[in-house]
Amino acid sequence: MRVTEYMKSLLLLLMFFLACNEPEKEQSSVINASDTVQTMEDTLIPAAQQIQPTLQQIDYSPQEKIIHTGNTTPAQLITYAQTLMGRPYKYASTDPAVGFDCSGFITHVFNHFNINVPRSSVDFTHVKRQINIGATKPGDIVLFTGTDSTIRDVGHMGIVTSNNNDTISFIHSSSGKANGVTITPLNKYYLGRFVKMLRIFPQNE
Repeated sequence: MRVTEYMKSLLLLLMFFLACNEPEKEQSSVINASDTVQTMEDTLIPAAQQIQPTLQQIDYSPQEKIIHTGNTTPAQLITYAQTLMGRPYKYASTDPAVGFDCSGFITHVFNHFNINVPRSSVDFTHVKRQINIGATKPGDIVLFTGTDSTIRDVGHMGIVTSNNNDTISFIHSSSGKANGVTITPLNKYYLGRFVKMLRIFPQNE
């Protein structure tokens, strides 16, 4: 009996020992798993941050537009534009039979030589390339604000026809007194509305 009771006591002691040590094993497993997850985060998160671009790395600048003039020369363009002198001003028109607005005139003249250009004057804002006004040559494009010069968005345009002794003239379709296609000097009024000068033809370089 004493042996049996001794064996029972030994068995109970063993079971108690095992029961007390089991949570330690589970806790150890949890700690090891947590360490593994932490190690993966330490490795993967910096790698992901290197791949993901920051706002400073993304280029949001407007893309410059290039007009391809082919074999057409500035002189050819201006000669044709001058044949349209006196055509009336007509809003939103590119049709010489009824008249032109300012960008409609530019569109028609360039399209006559199969040269694609933006349809509206404001769309010329990012056309390559801007030049200094003093370097202007015939065939360059001049951009102006609309009639309200305090609003600095492009709203009017013309084609430079000459630059003699720093006197620049341009051909355009005006809604003013001329009320149609005319050649105008870059006078004080238009200088107040001046936005930029664009070099279109490679021959002018």
